Amino acid sequence: MEPTLRPGTVRDAEACGRIGYEAFKAIAEQHGFPPDFPSADRAVGLLSKILTRPDVYSVVAELDGQVVGSNFLWEGDPIAGVGPITVVSTAQNAGIGRKLMEFVLTRANARRQMGVRLVQAAYHNRSLSLYSKLGFQAREPLSILQGPPLKLALNGYHVRKAIVHDLAVCDALCRSVHGHDRHGEIAHAIDDGTATVVEHNSRITGYATGLGFFGHAVGLTNEEIKALVGAAPTFTGLGFLLPTRNMELLQWCLNHGLRIVQPMTLMSLGLYQKPAGSFLPSILY
Repeated sequence: MEPTLRPGTVRDAEACGRIGYEAFKAIAEQHGFPPDFPSADRAVGLLSKILTRPDVYSVVAELDGQVVGSNFLWEGDPIAGVGPITVVSTAQNAGIGRKLMEFVLTRANARRQMGVRLVQAAYHNRSLSLYSKLGFQAREPLSILQGPPLKLALNGYHVRKAIVHDLAVCDALCRSVHGHDRHGEIAHAIDDGTATVVEHNSRITGYATGLGFFGHAVGLTNEEIKALVGAAPTFTGLGFLLPTRNMELLQWCLNHGLRIVQPMTLMSLGLYQKPAGSFLPSILY
């Protein structure tokens, strides 16, 4: 049967959250990895927040009036992020995931987004195949890192809470490293109180919207990222994502007691510029 696709509402949080929890848990445990969400209630809580955000477009798939999947397009910045995309286990491999992806990509194209990105679980062959068929290119192997807070300060690098006045500098830093900014995400993180900046030689040289699954960070060098990681009070969700090819930074994290949780892959469609500095992507990109 063909699914019916419609915009999601906060009333869908319960169904979408439980589907997401069960779907991610099943595929992760099949491959010996921890699930993205520790409980169904945590997944429902996250989806409740996402479904009320004005900068996130949601689409829900129904069969016979029952919710069977959902997807989300984070469209508040020039580059859009996709996810989480989930399909109920009893309806997987029936083309619903592809339709949910095609729907958000059509919307991104209509909105003239400069590009669309996502982060894919490297052990999930079916999702890698689907995204590749849709035109996404694998750009960066990633490692999720987790562990106790380092409570570490780097000499010459001062980390503090970000304020609204820092927004323009953070935008400029992101553009210098990636070729685009993430203004909306940074502004939201500052408002939430999760954003931090690192100062070196009396100027801001790096920032983070948070150290964890949904946070990203940018620095002129690895030292800024080390300072941000060292000052983080916790690493939320499964942990933070680090480009595996940045061996200096990866080894520094491992030598300070952090551990690799699982591999992932950053994928892009549309505009992509090789980063000209150090960075940590979020689970979106």
